Amino acid sequence: MTPQELRAFCLSFNAAVEDFPFRPEISVFKVQGKLFALSHLDERPLKVNLKCDPDDAIRLRGEHEGLVVPGWHMNKRHWNTVTADGGLPDRLVRELVEDSYDLVVAGLPRADRLRLDRP
Repeated sequence: MTPQELRAFCLSFNAAVEDFPFRPEISVFKVQGKLFALSHLDERPLKVNLKCDPDDAIRLRGEHEGLVVPGWHMNKRHWNTVTADGGLPDRLVRELVEDSYDLVVAGLPRADRLRLDRP
């Protein structure tokens, strides 16, 4: 997956926006103000921090050693850092990004979730 593909995919979700609250080179992708993906898109290898169910996070780290690791500068129980431009199939990276988005949306207040469901 290229940086452009990662950015486009993150922004393809309903109400997703890109923000730069930390530094101009760190892309933070949010839904309703809540972070679901964070990446330094110009860095190689391309890595992205993604929210993950704690049990799945541990399983993924074991199955993809070195390519899925505990989230850098994040809560290690709920976040993974995923190497997106090598080793892992793009399909899996997309699934992990989508899972992260879905987890964040599931944690939003009901009214916000309902607004996201409207066309």
